[in-house]
Amino acid sequence: MLRKRNKLQLTAAQRDSMRAAGRFNAELLDHIRPHVKAGVTTASIDDRVRQYTLDHGHRAATLGYQGFPKSCCTSINDVICHGIPNEYVLKDGDIVNVDLTSVVDGWFGDQSETFLIGEVSDEARAVTQCSFDCLYLAIEALTPGCRVSTIGETVVREAHGRGFSVVREYVGHGLGRAFHQDPSIPHFPNRQSRVDRLLPGMCFTVEPMINAGTRYAKPVDKADGWTVRTKDGKLSAQFEHTVLMTEEGPEILTLTEDGPRRGHRF
Repeated sequence: MLRKRNKLQLTAAQRDSMRAAGRFNAELLDHIRPHVKAGVTTASIDDRVRQYTLDHGHRAATLGYQGFPKSCCTSINDVICHGIPNEYVLKDGDIVNVDLTSVVDGWFGDQSETFLIGEVSDEARAVTQCSFDCLYLAIEALTPGCRVSTIGETVVREAHGRGFSVVREYVGHGLGRAFHQDPSIPHFPNRQSRVDRLLPGMCFTVEPMINAGTRYAKPVDKADGWTVRTKDGKLSAQFEHTVLMTEEGPEILTLTEDGPRRGHRF
């Protein structure tokens, strides 16, 4: 008897559409990579993201999303996520997460990377390394049909083992023709993630947010309605990939040509 396909399981053609979206998003990240450096404003990074996306006939998913005013997110130092590009000038010692989401022919590609600006502190390097390693360890732990909690169990074990904490207020998500859809992908195990399974054909993000101090976040910045900072003012780092679960295992759709790969040391 044939098992009925879950509505979140993509067909072969739909999987190829997601691959195309992820491939462009990775090209976009490589395009801006040389410009994420000291002396550059985060607004100028956003300008490059917007122009490159438009030049290729695609759309930045964040621009106008629930009122978000820019084409990417730039989260600096103690900002966990959703930082809005502005006239802040990156300087030596900063860390900045650049989060890009592109819409390619109606399909979404989503990823982020934390950049070290110049010479950074040992703590900044260590928390960035931890987030990067957690990302790849979590993806490598996945198998077809496994529980979503495999991700959270892997991330928590690794991060806590290094003395860091895992953000719980913000999580990964399913991805396809919508920016955010089921299943929710928490980076810590909870009741629902122990029930939900990652079946072949499902597409989702893995994006562990790792804090140097407490896992807790401050309330969203009232001034802009988006920026999320660590409660204790300590550093936060994040890496993200879009992942397709196949019959053989997880396939990363947002691998860059020039960015760090599995095993990279910062």
